[in-house]
Amino acid sequence: MSTLLYITAHPHDHQTSFSLAVGKAFIDAYREANPQDEVVHLDLYSMNIPHIDADVFSGWGKLAQGTAFEQLSDAEKQKVARLGELVDQYAAADKYVFVTPMWNFSYPPVMKSYIDAVCVAGKTFKYTENGPVGLLTGKKAFHIQSSGGIYSTGPAAEIEMGHRHLKTIMNFHGVSSMDALFVEGMAYKPNEAQAIKEAAIEKAIAAAKSF
Repeated sequence: MSTLLYITAHPHDHQTSFSLAVGKAFIDAYREANPQDEVVHLDLYSMNIPHIDADVFSGWGKLAQGTAFEQLSDAEKQKVARLGELVDQYAAADKYVFVTPMWNFSYPPVMKSYIDAVCVAGKTFKYTENGPVGLLTGKKAFHIQSSGGIYSTGPAAEIEMGHRHLKTIMNFHGVSSMDALFVEGMAYKPNEAQAIKEAAIEKAIAAAKSF
């Protein structure tokens, strides 16, 4: 049995969001094809994801110097403990499905907060004399990204920062197997928006069956 984290970063639901509609099709097909697997939905907009702030740095610093966790301030304890829960859950999973819209050439800030939470030395990567090495080898990821324009290919591909950054992070963590499905061009060709979504849903269902 594998554990899959279904990580979504959109404030709307699948009836409004193109990315979530395609994501739902993917995860429904995955569940049907893999009934023995555990699928955990992380709706980042409804979760407590602490920012890496002064309390976190202070708490981490104290712990590194040998201070007992119980001696941290209430704010330090709450934030450090929650970040620990998030990275432990992430590191323990076998597969990751990320679903995001493109906002300002990247993804919503809540996704960056989550990425910051799971980039932890000793948990998802380690430093060696030859540089950092990812600790999550053997795992796999899939990214569904929607955008009004076309950014996966063509002249705008150079300013696409969402998928490229997420793929960089996955490689950094040792997750070298990562595929993507781009749901794009709905604003560029509004009359074809529904057809674009339907075609992406078909691709998502096919991809889920072999993921």
